[in-house]
Amino acid sequence: MEYIIAPLEYDFMLKAIIVSSLVGVVCALLSCFMVLKRWSLMGDAVSHSVLPGVVLAYVIGIPFSIGAFIFGLGGVLGIGYIKQKVRLNDDAVIGIVYTTLFALGLVLVSRIPSNIDLMHILFGYVLGISDTDAWQVGLIAAVVVGLILALRRSLLLYAFDPAHAQAIRLNVPFYHYLLLASLALTVVASVQTVGIVLVVAMLITPGAIAHLWTDKFDRMLAIAAGVSVFACIAGAYSSYYFDVSTGGAMVLVLGVMFALTFIAAPKYGIMARFYSKKHA
Repeated sequence: MEYIIAPLEYDFMLKAIIVSSLVGVVCALLSCFMVLKRWSLMGDAVSHSVLPGVVLAYVIGIPFSIGAFIFGLGGVLGIGYIKQKVRLNDDAVIGIVYTTLFALGLVLVSRIPSNIDLMHILFGYVLGISDTDAWQVGLIAAVVVGLILALRRSLLLYAFDPAHAQAIRLNVPFYHYLLLASLALTVVASVQTVGIVLVVAMLITPGAIAHLWTDKFDRMLAIAAGVSVFACIAGAYSSYYFDVSTGGAMVLVLGVMFALTFIAAPKYGIMARFYSKKHA
């Protein structure tokens, strides 16, 4: 019991666990839609697109989150526009846009004198998050989680079958851009905990794990959220006792949980498939 209580005696650890768990929940819920719509690369694109926004926000003197959100959403809209105008696959367009914006961010960081710590942006620094940023993460998490839970049926129909959704006069463009805006907001919140590079794992792995455990969407949301919160708490404790990167530890726990799921999932794990083939 002492091993559990000891880290909680420090305010920065308690705040890190609470903030990362909030981020974990919102990332997990959104990751279910990312997995179902095969938008994994889109999450990668949005996370990398926010870097120039962070740098320019510092230059102008506005909150980093505003610049990050503008560039994250701008990157998504740019990808959509280019896809409509050229004959290229989605992954090619996404790759071009996000690498270009990420490179722009790196150039700005190298040319503009500032106290921006590139390593903290890339890999997060949840142990040093300010009270203002913590409240901002909480507000973003509340808004995105509220929207997803309130509109999950319509979002699910759009994610599974956009053509059918349009046939029954569901406002498909509204749900399309609602998901993208939620993705941009989630990335803004997540950058402050696990950083640009690692947020991609938070947006993909929980949904992938849950998808291997169940075919029911509501249960998938619950499993993804539980897995993500456990990974955030276990990662925070691991960073405390082993003196390792907090964001890296959280993502590593998620990776281990995916490996275990890949082996032992009751229906889609390799053991279940081996057993079913053996007794076929």
